[in-house]
Amino acid sequence: MVVASSNPHTKEVQIRRRMNNIFNKREEDFPSLREYNDYLEEVEEMIFKLVEGIDVQAIEEYISKYQQENAELIMVNQARKAEDLAAAMAASKGLPLQADTDGGSQAGSGTGAQGQYAPTVPGGQPRPTGMAPQPVPLSSGLDMHGYAMDDEEMMKLRAERGGRAGGWSVELSKRRALEEAFASIWI
Repeated sequence: MVVASSNPHTKEVQIRRRMNNIFNKREEDFPSLREYNDYLEEVEEMIFKLVEGIDVQAIEEYISKYQQENAELIMVNQARKAEDLAAAMAASKGLPLQADTDGGSQAGSGTGAQGQYAPTVPGGQPRPTGMAPQPVPLSSGLDMHGYAMDDEEMMKLRAERGGRAGGWSVELSKRRALEEAFASIWI
């Protein structure tokens, strides 16, 4: 597949995306760091040649051969990447990634954990997806330090302690305000 684009940057980005979807092995897939680095170097060399238009036909043949020979591994790695992305998205939203473990259906849940493809591994066992269910904290009216959340005095105390930990104090702000006020008089 030759990408035709007037913008060379767009062409390179499209080629890199395509190559990263096909050649998607990770460091843990290799017995040594040296072998992983050699793999990355080979992929980068192919990307460079495709971008520059050097020996494109031979590289495309190699890519299609690699895809046919490693189709299952490519799908497994794409599923793993989707799981990692789903876990990262859930973590960024502050939500635990939970799988349906009791066999019941929840509202809005599709197939499996976040609907990722889970190919079988040798032996017929399905590959586990997602993370184990995380415990949901019960609301007890206390924050993570055991202080009452609605206590106004504790909120003030925590704000003061937080400021002090950062090097700020009330005296510091008063002194700065006075210095700025007197400095503006003499100007």
